[in-house]
Amino acid sequence: MPYAQNSGRSPWAGRVERLGRALAGAATHAGTFWQRVSDGMAVNQLWGEFRAEARFSYDFYAKDVDWASLERHRGWRRKLHVARALAWALLLKLSPSRRVFLLLTLAFVAIDFLDRHGDTGVLIAAAALVLLLALELADRVTMKRDLEIAREIQRWLVPAAPPEVAGIDLAFTTRPANTVSGDYYDAIPRAGGRLLLVVADVAGKSIPAALLMATIQASLRTLAESPAPLGELALGLNRYACAHSQGGLRFTTAFLGELEPASGALRYINAGHNPPVLRRAVGGMERLEAGGLPFGVMASARYEQGATVAAPGDLLVVFTDGVVEAEDERQEEFGEPRLLTLVAAMRPASAAEALKEVMVAVDAFVGHTRQHDDITALVMLMR
Repeated sequence: MPYAQNSGRSPWAGRVERLGRALAGAATHAGTFWQRVSDGMAVNQLWGEFRAEARFSYDFYAKDVDWASLERHRGWRRKLHVARALAWALLLKLSPSRRVFLLLTLAFVAIDFLDRHGDTGVLIAAAALVLLLALELADRVTMKRDLEIAREIQRWLVPAAPPEVAGIDLAFTTRPANTVSGDYYDAIPRAGGRLLLVVADVAGKSIPAALLMATIQASLRTLAESPAPLGELALGLNRYACAHSQGGLRFTTAFLGELEPASGALRYINAGHNPPVLRRAVGGMERLEAGGLPFGVMASARYEQGATVAAPGDLLVVFTDGVVEAEDERQEEFGEPRLLTLVAAMRPASAAEALKEVMVAVDAFVGHTRQHDDITALVMLMR
């Protein structure tokens, strides 16, 4: 009663109110922290991404294991030898100084464990691992910053938006497996109103493939400025690729298509590339296969030129092997049959809509599986 007469409320009410505010504040801070840490991803997305990265890491280290030498072991002995081989493969990825540091730390922990039951050793091991993690992260961040700069430069080399050409609708996209890509796409206006459509793929990926692709792009742009016909352009590009292909090890598959928008006439050369799909508005599909060897394999190679006519409503889909070889978690490929079925069923209102259908289908198929090759596609819809 005295409390009611003096303040009209119990002191417990104030305490509960303060506790409620504290809990609400803690929940807000926790939510903000989780948002920053997870980048807003749901738990199932995080788990799927972690599984994909763990599988990728295992495959990465497993490549350095001599599996044939482990065949003679069975049961727990085999598991022990596999674990040792994977640990050794991981150790060799460190710099020599970090390898020695880690081995000395492990030796100290083992001695400490035998002498003092491991109490101090556990703390030292944890501190050493944190230090090694910090060193590796510093290297990774520095390299990632450099790669991001390289990626920006690479973006400058390809068109951000398709050229506006009467009678056609274009869309394209590329998605590197790593930060930079060995894939290339372009749409280059040529003399006489012609339009050169290009999709290319350098063997390999990441920095070596990206560097060679940049030189191929520069060479193609220079050649395209001349009035040379498509066949001479392909021969010139092959000669350049052969001079920079490291004896054929860095060859380039490519599709070159020269379109006359007014008539729909399309001349093309397929240099060892996945045959593009031309889906007819009246029904049926045509594969554009005429051509020859990939660029950079043989300087004396000759190329057959194909020709067709794209009518209003026809849809052309040009893609790299990263599209059809995209794998799900069971290592099953997306495959050309699945792509052909998808293209045959399309009734897109625009090239961008058709391109989105392809990419959504690939993403839905692979799920959280880590991308292992560059993915590039170019779509043209005739008006």
